[in-house]
Amino acid sequence: MKNEIGDFLDYLTYERNVSVNTITAYRDDLESLISFLCNDYLTLGRDQLDFTLIDHLAIRSYLAHLARRKLARASAARHLSAIRSFFKYLMREGVVEANPARSVATPKREKHLPTVLQPADVALLIEQPDTSNPLGLRDRAFLEVLYASGLRISELVGINIEDVELRARLVKVRGKGSKERIVPFGSKAEASIREWLAVRGELATDIEEPALFVNYRGQRITTRSVRRLFDRYVRRASLRAGVSPHTMRHSFATHLLNAGADLRGIQELLGHVSLSTTQKYTHLNDWQLIAVYKKAHPKA
Repeated sequence: MKNEIGDFLDYLTYERNVSVNTITAYRDDLESLISFLCNDYLTLGRDQLDFTLIDHLAIRSYLAHLARRKLARASAARHLSAIRSFFKYLMREGVVEANPARSVATPKREKHLPTVLQPADVALLIEQPDTSNPLGLRDRAFLEVLYASGLRISELVGINIEDVELRARLVKVRGKGSKERIVPFGSKAEASIREWLAVRGELATDIEEPALFVNYRGQRITTRSVRRLFDRYVRRASLRAGVSPHTMRHSFATHLLNAGADLRGIQELLGHVSLSTTQKYTHLNDWQLIAVYKKAHPKA
């Protein structure tokens, strides 16, 4: 099994140009499936697993297993997507004759309104880093960029210095599927980036390091480190639970929409393939609904 999974991941990497994060997720999902089949379903040894024994009932049992573990429906849907892609690859290679996951229905995703910060809370959060030292200036800069450009955390850590055009206030980012897009940022983000670049050399002594944001060792900062630092500043600002780096992206989109920005333009800025993904930001607060009603209804 390890050979087939390895070959599949190589295929995604070198032929499909799939992102590193997706490769990691698919590897974990497939190993979880194999573990379930070997230990809980087919009761065979790991080396004895026969692809022909895996049918749609086995896949459904695996999804039920994920549900018992209280896994979110969105995560279960990703597991199923990985399984479908894997067996599609095996069919192409002539290992199996049919895809057992093809007829299995995708779990319906829960509909949750995204968590959004008020502009004052965003400003309070961005002010938390201690800018008297290089690490604080770095943190202030990445917080400004997260909100100013609505970036995913993986896009943020992937930015290189050459991707940033300070005068034009534009940054080139690589989104899902390695798709590139150009995103603007504002004057405050520009000022924070300039302040960080002025001291970046104190950490990044290796002139070959291309990353805009580096850690204390002078290497590209990781998504895990950004999340840890972000959580620290959320606690300092005494913001409510559930605020994450992705909350800045939600806040970016919602604040633009509430200020009259076009939904299609927001879609481009966020790098969404489908407009339906962006439409989740069209939710309105109760006070906004009341204001719209009083302004628009003739008998309000």
